[in-house]
Amino acid sequence: MGEGGEGPGEGQREVEFVGRLLVLGQSEYRVLKGQEGPGIDLESQVQVEGASAPIFRVELHFPDLAKRVGLDEMALIVHMEAMIDRVILEIGHVSGHIDNSHRKLSLPVPGSLRYRRPVDDDGLLEVLHATASAVFNALGGLDDWGLAGTRQGQYRSDLAADAVAVEILGKAGLGVMSEESGTHHPDRPVVVVIDPVDGSTNASRGIPWYATSLCAVDAEGPRVAVVVNQASGVRFEAVRGGGARKDGRPISPSGCEVLEEAIVAFSGYPPRYLGWSQYRCLGAAALDLCAVAEGVLDGYAALGGSQLGSWDYLGGMLVCSEAGAVMVESQGRELVTLEHAARRTPVAASTAPLLESLRLAIVT
Repeated sequence: MGEGGEGPGEGQREVEFVGRLLVLGQSEYRVLKGQEGPGIDLESQVQVEGASAPIFRVELHFPDLAKRVGLDEMALIVHMEAMIDRVILEIGHVSGHIDNSHRKLSLPVPGSLRYRRPVDDDGLLEVLHATASAVFNALGGLDDWGLAGTRQGQYRSDLAADAVAVEILGKAGLGVMSEESGTHHPDRPVVVVIDPVDGSTNASRGIPWYATSLCAVDAEGPRVAVVVNQASGVRFEAVRGGGARKDGRPISPSGCEVLEEAIVAFSGYPPRYLGWSQYRCLGAAALDLCAVAEGVLDGYAALGGSQLGSWDYLGGMLVCSEAGAVMVESQGRELVTLEHAARRTPVAASTAPLLESLRLAIVT
């Protein structure tokens, strides 16, 4: 539909003109309400002839809307929200009441600064998944995956991934603690602890075991986590009290209880044989922990001088705990920390007996 309501152009279908669609460009979290004086000069009142009207093939019904009421008196509010592989259309006629968002604090969805979904677990999951997808796209545009020449061990992939992730999370109203760029907006009620590329050395060598790990932390601890293997596209997610899933399917650990029968992954080099059946050193802690959660590995430990930042393990930790695996810090320290300089030595296992055996083998 043209600006003046003229008919369709070449190659376009016939449409029935029912009104004007106003697109507001302000980067403000406001809903148009005529009584508040939005500062928009409507060329003329758009009259509503009845209590329902077809828009975008959706039959709208407004039981409280009297006939022939101008839109400057009661706003017709339409929000188009960009999502992953789909679009959500939300329509209402009471200013500020779209999706009941007036009832609670809400987040803006990536790609839109005008509308915020409620800060619920589903909303957080959408933002974290969208962030991981943006990282994938950023990595796809890299020609050089080598060292960045900034600080020791930092790769160009780390910087590219961090830039897009911090931007999206920040615009979503979230705090961020990233391995690569530090802490942003730590005073916000939800802080996302992120390793933009966990296993960046693997990524630089073409080893398909590297991930983006995100964990949203609130006052009660880890709340929502997403860990995505950026080489294979496999996605793990977990919600506090809501279980853990791999590509949408529930997961559970192996149930192994005996160290002598366990296949264990390590970060760092084991100083001696600790009694395992077999061991692996795979190079991406977040994916290693998710492998414990889904029963591919039986245990995981940081040892031999290896210490991890919370961005390495918090996402995998929530996936593990929600799947039914168990995890502790080998020296008894608190695992959940938002201190960027803090380092920990996590130990995870499919069962409590295996965890205790593994922990004792490490500390004795």
